[in-house]
Amino acid sequence: MRVLLVSPARAEHAFLYKALRESAHSVQSTDDIRDGLYLGTLEPYDAILVVALGDETLESLGGLLPEFAKLPGSPAVIVIMGNASAGERAQLLRSGADACFVTPYSFIELQERLKALQRGSTSLSNDSNAQAIIRLDASTREVIEGKYRLSISKREFLLIECLLRQVNLPVPRDQLIRYAWPEKESVDPASVNLVVARLRKKLAQHGFTAQLETVSRYGYQLRSQ
Repeated sequence: MRVLLVSPARAEHAFLYKALRESAHSVQSTDDIRDGLYLGTLEPYDAILVVALGDETLESLGGLLPEFAKLPGSPAVIVIMGNASAGERAQLLRSGADACFVTPYSFIELQERLKALQRGSTSLSNDSNAQAIIRLDASTREVIEGKYRLSISKREFLLIECLLRQVNLPVPRDQLIRYAWPEKESVDPASVNLVVARLRKKLAQHGFTAQLETVSRYGYQLRSQ
């Protein structure tokens, strides 16, 4: 899942960034809510996690939530507040949030809410999903095709997840880099080639029919028919 983390709270930012990445999400982050809104216009996200533990007023946060809800791909918007009454949480939900948590909260519950919101999301193409013969299990970090299951690394998982968004269509190399290497500002294209080569070998050795094809001078595509 592609997640945008917006959190000015350093400790909470560090905790959530690490926890989300360890849960096999592709995470981009910022400490400024208006910068987060701008980043959301550049590429689609599955979910936007807004942490407001400090001086953010309910009015200013509520005023920006409708803008997040209008972003490309209709991302799920989850807000984490330091303190909020039931009425204030209801107000945030009416403003555009899909879920609202108050500290202390359970990351496990947050993770399950992300999964539930993704199941109801239309951010991934239904046509592409219909064509795909492989799927991913984020809880076990496995790629699945029919009776075959294969454990893969986090980087491999994110790369396939990105390709699954456009099954049988070419995906540019720079898009794959942003998705599978979100924590790095610069990635050698050879790193992408290495991960793809490793994945090809694993899929072939374990009987998968899906193929990772090179699109010359552009990127890669997942052929899954």
